[in-house]
Formats: sequence, C-alpha cells, structure tokens
Amino acid sequence: MAELTKDMVEQWLLTEDYEFYLDKFREKHSVDPTNSNFYKAVERLVLEKKLKRLRRGLYKQIKHINPVKIFSVKRERRPPFELFFPCDYDTRQPFPFNEDVVIREGDCILIAGFSNYGKTALAVNFLGENIDYNPALLGNEFTKDDEPTPRFLNRLDAMDWVNWVDDEGEDKFTLLPVYDDFEEYIIKNRINIVDWINLRGEYYMISNVMEDIKRAVGDGIAILVIQKNEDKEYGRGGAPTKDFADLELLIDSHGENESRLTVGKTKETHRRITGRSWAYGIAKGVKLTDIREVVKCPRCYGKKWVKFGNSSKPCDCRIGWIDK
Repeated sequence: MAELTKDMVEQWLLTEDYEFYLDKFREKHSVDPTNSNFYKAVERLVLEKKLKRLRRGLYKQIKHINPVKIFSVKRERRPPFELFFPCDYDTRQPFPFNEDVVIREGDCILIAGFSNYGKTALAVNFLGENIDYNPALLGNEFTKDDEPTPRFLNRLDAMDWVNWVDDEGEDKFTLLPVYDDFEEYIIKNRINIVDWINLRGEYYMISNVMEDIKRAVGDGIAILVIQKNEDKEYGRGGAPTKDFADLELLIDSHGENESRLTVGKTKETHRRITGRSWAYGIAKGVKLTDIREVVKCPRCYGKKWVKFGNSSKPCDCRIGWIDK
C-alpha cells in the first residue's frame, strides 16, 4: 500500500457517517494500528477544523460553510410580506398594530391563548383575510373522521365577507387533518396556519417544533397556535415559545364575555408595540367586534382590588382594565 497521506484520509471521510469511531474507521480502510501517519493525519484534520474529537475514539466531521457574500453580489431587496390581519366585523378595520409590524417571508406568528377565548377565531380570521394566497390550515380543531366538523362549517358560513371557493367551486384553501409532526405536512412557500400544537406535556419541545416548521415553510408564513395559562406572559412551554416567534400575540379573557389581545415579542416594527393590548368581542364564534385599545386600570394596576383602610374592596373597573 502507498504511503498514507492526509489527502487519502480526507477522501475516505467523504463516504463516512457524520460521526464515527476512529478504530472502526481504521479497520474499514485496513490501516495498520501502528501507522503513525494515520494519527498525524487525523490530528492535522482536527487542527484544520475539519474534524472534531467528541470523546475518546469518537469524532465528527465539521461541515464546510462558505462565507455569504453581500455587496459584491447583486441582491434583490424584497419588500415585506403583505399579510392581512383580522378585522373588526362592523368597521372592517384590522387591529391597529398591523400598520406597525413588519412581516417577512419565512416569519412565524405565534398565537398563545387562554382556553376558550378565541385562539381559533383569530386563526380562522387569518385564513379568511388571506384566502387569495391559497393558504393551508392544519390541525385537530376542524375535522372528525376526515370530514369538516359542523362547528367549523358554521364558522365559515358566518364569515360572509369571505369567498371560500374559486370560479370552479373548488376550495381556495387546503385543509389538512394533522395532529403532530406538523413540519412534515407544511406546504412550502404558502401561508400555513397550525391550530393547535399540543405537545401532551412535553412543552419543552416547543422551540424545536417551531424551528422545524420555520425551516419547512420556506418563503411562506407560519401562523402557529398554542395554549396559554391565563394572564401569563408565555404560552405553555415558557420562554422557549418566544425563541422562533417573529410576532407573538397573547390572548386572555377580558371579563366574562370578551377577549384581550396583547402584543408580545416583535422582531421588526415601525415603532414599539410590545405590551399594548386590545379588547374585542366574538360573535358566532368568529366575528370580531368592538376592537379597541385597553390599558391596565390606574387605580388597581390590573389587580381588580384596591386598598380600603386595612382591607381591600373591588375596584370600580371590575376587570383590572379600562378602555384607553
């Protein structure tokens, strides 16, 4: 056999697994265990950052990454994605913050909501307002036995401002009854709405799930719905729910009959909107009504109670919030 060189070892690595054991690698290529050139070649590859030693005898290949040229190559400056936000049914005006937030291709909008206070209403409104993009709706809220549920059909019927079918009578959106492994069913370069992601107690996995979906959506938009405990700043899964969100919308109850949307994390805006809140009603499970900005009550600071002597009494605001 010719004298073993570093180039020969590099060539062998092309057919090797990402991680490998050095002794098996040596045996595979019939290298004498006393051959010092072999170990010198491996050490040089480590110094050149082509290999990394993980632990005794175990190595991994370091993937080569080319620098990305910016100004020396002609680049297209792409405008923001024109995503249409849910609107007030009576005025047809969207939530006012839509003028301030910037949505880009590949972005992820996270809707984290308290149970039964309108997460799905927002998701279906995003679907309807963007119906001409041919969006996809994935999740466990809309079908049973591969048929649309009566509740879902009623919601679609109530959205009388949306034309759900094309000129041939075909659906203008794709409905996929998906319950998990959502990234495998994401339709690339489209608006994909997932309602809702249930991790069955493994909430620590939410960051990985969101990352996989963002990679799969390409130049489209991902709108993801998860559960949230009332008045918490995070969806279930805690701080990691914010990791891959470009816009975070937090949904809570606003009294007994209304919902409240608070803007959480924002990646790109024309002005700061994080922390601002809007209250609204929901008619027929899907029509958003009386959208207006609200702030915490200056008397009780959102606690619903005020000091009265040595005790406390209910604040006049009753819910801890007032219209701005």
